[in-house]
Amino acid sequence: MRERIDEIDQAIIDLWQERARLSREVGRTRMASGGTRLVLSREREIVERFRSALGADGTQVALMILRAGRGPL
Repeated sequence: MRERIDEIDQAIIDLWQERARLSREVGRTRMASGGTRLVLSREREIVERFRSALGADGTQVALMILRAGRGPL
């Protein structure tokens, strides 16, 4: 079971890094086309999705994920 936990942890790490990279790319593209650095409505959707799925801890997870993709405000 511990081996499977380690595999899951690695998958989470890999997905986290991929998501952060893609998020930065989206942000660069949006800003290059005259958009804003952040789209707060999109961030609210993401936070709500995580909160709905994971409860109160989901909010914190979502905020960390968002920060990894856009950097600190």
